[in-house]
Parts: sequence; structure tokens; C-alpha cells
Amino acid sequence: MSAGHDRVVLPLEGVLVVSCEQAVAAPFATRQLAELGARVIKVERPGDGDFARAYDATVQGMSSHFVWLNRSKESIALDLKADHDTIMRLIARADVFVQNFAPGAAERLGLGADALRERYPRLITCSISGYGPDGPYRDAKAYDLLIQSEAGLVSVTGSEDEPAKAGIPAADIGAGMYAFSGILAALYDRERTGVGTHLEISLFDALVEWMGFPLLYTAGSGAPPRRQGTSHAAIAPYGTFAAGDGTEVVIGIQNEREWVAFCAAVLGRPELAVDPRFDTGARRVEHRPALHTEIDTVLATLTGEQLTGRLADARIAYGRRREVAEVLEHPQLAARERWVEVGSPVGPLRTLLPPITLPGRPPRLDPVPAVGEHTEQILGWLDEPDPQAPTAP
Repeated sequence: MSAGHDRVVLPLEGVLVVSCEQAVAAPFATRQLAELGARVIKVERPGDGDFARAYDATVQGMSSHFVWLNRSKESIALDLKADHDTIMRLIARADVFVQNFAPGAAERLGLGADALRERYPRLITCSISGYGPDGPYRDAKAYDLLIQSEAGLVSVTGSEDEPAKAGIPAADIGAGMYAFSGILAALYDRERTGVGTHLEISLFDALVEWMGFPLLYTAGSGAPPRRQGTSHAAIAPYGTFAAGDGTEVVIGIQNEREWVAFCAAVLGRPELAVDPRFDTGARRVEHRPALHTEIDTVLATLTGEQLTGRLADARIAYGRRREVAEVLEHPQLAARERWVEVGSPVGPLRTLLPPITLPGRPPRLDPVPAVGEHTEQILGWLDEPDPQAPTAP
């Protein structure tokens, strides 16, 4: 940030977040808060710290998950039983307290939401769990794959022959985003009321919400959407097609106007648009194998460049099916300068800018911390007078 009267102020500057967090969901939420200006103090176990630090060692010896989720934070190493006074002193200064302990653990540590909010009425507390604070699954293990399975995401993902989990931690990310947006709403509400609130976020609830279309489709039709790989259960043609040179292009036809244009301008076969097998969306889905045969026959005669040129000219929605390594060099990311460097205990690391863009106000992009890197600094700060504390009459 620049100095003096030109100093950039981010929206959450002055907000203090204390987070007893592990793994993905809670760290994902708090990273978003940090990059909007909040001071996030991450409480870790002495020694190993957040267990996500040990998921792999692919980023110059650091875990890819941890690097992704924990930049722009301060790390304090605390034994929450032995250092209970310290964590309470931190929470006394906090605006937001986040935790994703196992069910009941916060209460056993004296960090339950009811007790904290009775003591600190302005505090916003956020508990992130697998299945919520009650119900028969309250104490069940809640790893991302298990939640994806219980919520039905695995059943609608993959090919017709075999279900598959999503390749990213969808349940964790969903819960993290609801925690992030819920905390923002709670901060806004506190500005009006002067009182904090408690937020309960579960991975299961978040992912079931994201399953809204398959759930409604199944309840209405009596049958679940069929797994179609990259195709769509209710729309055709929609999915991945290959040009003659092997270039894979994802095509999405959303309406009859696009279907007619696709047949005429891309396939060069306008008669297919009125073929009785394909002249409505429902019939195209019903006759998908025959539809794909007709499309594949034409596309096999085209190069990838010819195919994408025709699709662009016809204003048909399309995209390249890219491998992860190709996304690292994606021209859109390069043109918009989305790749930046952040510091870390192993040196500068290449990372992406956060998705929320505030023109003229760059996000906070502080280093990824080592375990307990800021412990002494934070303890020294706690020994200073709290400027927010009420003064004696």
C-alpha cells in the first residue's frame, strides 16, 4: 500500500479475525477476508500446525493446499488447553472468531459460541462443521469425499458407466464461501445493531444447496439426471467434441436459434435442424447417440482452428477442454495479468489474484506464514493497551 494521503484502504481494514482452523473450509473463508483487508490471526498447534501443511510437498516443499489457502495471514502457535488465557485475550480483541473443531470440542475448550457471545456481545462467531450441530450425523467424520457422496454429487458426476468425485474439494469450498458471505452479512448487521451474531455453516448443507437442480429434477421426474461425462442431462448437443486433428472443444447449444445456426454455419448441414429426430431440445436428448454421430462425422473433417473459427463466426458458445497444465498458461490469465508472486518460508511463489476485484484497490497479498511465525509479535501486541477497550469513568 502506498503511504500518506494516497494510502489505499481495503473494505475490511480494521476488522480482526481470529481463526482456529484446519484443512480447507475455514481457511478458504478467512483467506477471502484477509485479502479484503481484515487482519487474520491463524491459531495453529505448536510443531506441525494445520494438518493441511502435510498434505503434499509439491510447491517447493510446501503443501499445495496450504499455499492456496493461507496467504495474507499471521500464524500464532498455541496449545489451546495450556494457553487458554492467550486465546481468550485474542478473542477479546476480535471482531470475528472462526472455528472448525470437531463437534463439541469448542465447548470443551471454553470456546463455545454461547459462552463467547455472552462475554463479548459484539463478537461474531462462525462454526464450520461437517453436518451441523445436531441430527444423527452430527458426530460423523466429514471429509470432502464423504460429503460429496452423502450429498449425491458423486452420483451425478462422471460417465454413464462410473460415478466420480469432483476433482476439487467442492464441499469444503462451498462451506467456505457460505462462511465468508455469512460473516460479511454479520459484520454489516452489527453496524446497524451494535450486536454480533452466531453463524452455523455445514459442509453438507452447503453442498446439498449446490445440488438443487438434480434434487428438483429427480423429485419432479421420478428419476435422477443421467451421468453424461461433460454432456448435460437435459440439453443436447452440449459437451466435448473432437475435431479431426484431436483438438477437443466443448460446445453448448442453449436454444433453437443456436441449433439452427450450428447446423447451417458450423456443420454445413441445415437440414439437420428440421430432422424430426432433432427438431426440439427434448428430441435431441432422446436421440443423443444419433445426434453425436451426425456431428462427429462433420467435425472429423475439420481442424481445431477451423472448428473454433466457425463456432466464433456463428456466435455459438464454445470453449477448449484444457488440461490443468494448459490453464497455467491460459491466454486470458496472461492478458489480464492474473498471476502474481507472494512470499513464503521457501521463497516467492506464483499464485493467482483473488476473484474479487476492487478497481484502484489491490488486494492484500502478504506471505504464506510458517507455523507460529508471528507468535512473539502477536504476544507483544497483546501486552499493549487495547485501543478499543472502554475507558474507566
